[in-house]
Amino acid sequence: MTPADQVAGVRYLVDDVQAALDFYTTHLGFTVHFAAPAFADVRRGPLRLLLSGPASSGARATPAAFADAGRNRVHLVVDDLDAEIDRVRQAGLPRAGEPVSGPGGRQILLTDPAGNLIELFQPAPR
Repeated sequence: MTPADQVAGVRYLVDDVQAALDFYTTHLGFTVHFAAPAFADVRRGPLRLLLSGPASSGARATPAAFADAGRNRVHLVVDDLDAEIDRVRQAGLPRAGEPVSGPGGRQILLTDPAGNLIELFQPAPR
């Protein structure tokens, strides 16, 4: 098992690796660790995001036992949600709703080119 203090990895299945790579590096501050036509590994801080295209081994069919596993998302903490919303709107990125506020802070959801969810979250002042 990977030690707890190392990079955490999340795999997203994408239809177009290059489009996903461009989205995450251009709009969300990820850097490229590795890229190939079928797969890319991008990183932001301690998050390793594995972008698996249709030709990758990660894109094999999910076993039936996990078919209803839900809609998870990558959660990225931001300092100024309003500024991020303005930046997202100016870039013409797709959004999945308006900002939502709760006891822990405020958030907005985006989708990447393959429809995977990304949450931009600003913690409430403490």
